[in-house]
Amino acid sequence: MKKVADILARKNRHLVSVVPNTTVLDALKIMSDHNIGSILVIDSDGQYNGILTERDYARKVILKGKSSTDTRVHDIMSTELPRISPDSTIEECMQLMSANNIRYLPVFNNNYLVGIISVNDVIKAVIANQEETISHLQSYIHS
Repeated sequence: MKKVADILARKNRHLVSVVPNTTVLDALKIMSDHNIGSILVIDSDGQYNGILTERDYARKVILKGKSSTDTRVHDIMSTELPRISPDSTIEECMQLMSANNIRYLPVFNNNYLVGIISVNDVIKAVIANQEETISHLQSYIHS
């Protein structure tokens, strides 16, 4: 099965991030500008702190009646997500996402953040893998 490195190779390598003290509203604007559902939280020293997702916003701001202009990213970001590596398989990612009910996984190579993958990335990889298998089988049948 394909690996996380295959997904990262097809994705835009530019990592979009904010610092922990950013307001939730400003983070949401950046997410909207980049058409993404999550944003990495990186401190001023370049260290990964967590991820802010649309789900974090919905559950920890909207449902609790907080203000997006007064709430800081560090107050609502997800911090305990499992870490994967470029060598992790797509199957491992599916299991982690399902077991932890999450949609995003940070990717680390020797404690260095190299990317993030989403459940959509995983689904696209599985579909591509299945299409490749079908194509090979069709070629085998017709030869």
